[in-house]
Amino acid sequence: MAGEHGGFAWPEGRKAAVSLAYDDALDSQLDNAIPALDRHGFKGSFYLQLSRPPVAERLEEWRAAARNGHELGNHSLFHQCSGSLPDRDWVEPAHDLDTTTAARMREQVLLGNAMLHAIDGRTERTFTVPCGDAIAADGNYVDLLAPAFVAIKLGQGGVTPDMATLDPHAVTVEAPVGASAEALIAQVEEAGRRGTMVNFTFHGIGGDYLQVSREAHEGLLEYLDRHRDVYWVDSFVNLMRYVRARQQETAGPGPAPE
Repeated sequence: MAGEHGGFAWPEGRKAAVSLAYDDALDSQLDNAIPALDRHGFKGSFYLQLSRPPVAERLEEWRAAARNGHELGNHSLFHQCSGSLPDRDWVEPAHDLDTTTAARMREQVLLGNAMLHAIDGRTERTFTVPCGDAIAADGNYVDLLAPAFVAIKLGQGGVTPDMATLDPHAVTVEAPVGASAEALIAQVEEAGRRGTMVNFTFHGIGGDYLQVSREAHEGLLEYLDRHRDVYWVDSFVNLMRYVRARQQETAGPGPAPE
């Protein structure tokens, strides 16, 4: 049975969906986030920057996470961001999106899909755009990638305003830093009121950088665990497969040929 909230039907009458995602392939995600998710029986999405040392050094742990139902998503090989934007002095010249062509970015991201397939054996993939920067040296590279992905995360805003008009290749996200459990739960509840979804993209969990504390993360998971009948928590690829199917159903058949 699917219930209607805000005009969109979520499975088993739930009000909204929640995506728990984690960027950059960080040690604290393997050490803290995955064990917490596993304790509560939730599946997260882990967007691997494939050149980062924790990918090669802890490859078997990422494989084990995938076998356990967690999603391994594409976050590019080298995390190219635009060095010309404010507060981007940390962008290395070799990894500056401003000097990388759209074609080169497309090639690298698709190579990332091949590498991820070698890790988890899966063929369907989602992508999180590094820094949310889509414009390469000669144009928009993200537009070139749409056919290769079930969905792409691009832009800021944790709670989706409207499911019917959501572009699966431009799904906005919230990247919490220092957020409390209460602040995270408030966004979940807003998604419930709207009948849509909330997309969290964490980085460090109790370690590394752009941190959310283990306590805040655990508080969010405990809340979601207590409200399983209200919120559907799943990997981003599973959520977006469902969303795309529902969008196609509600759009109906196209115009009849003349």
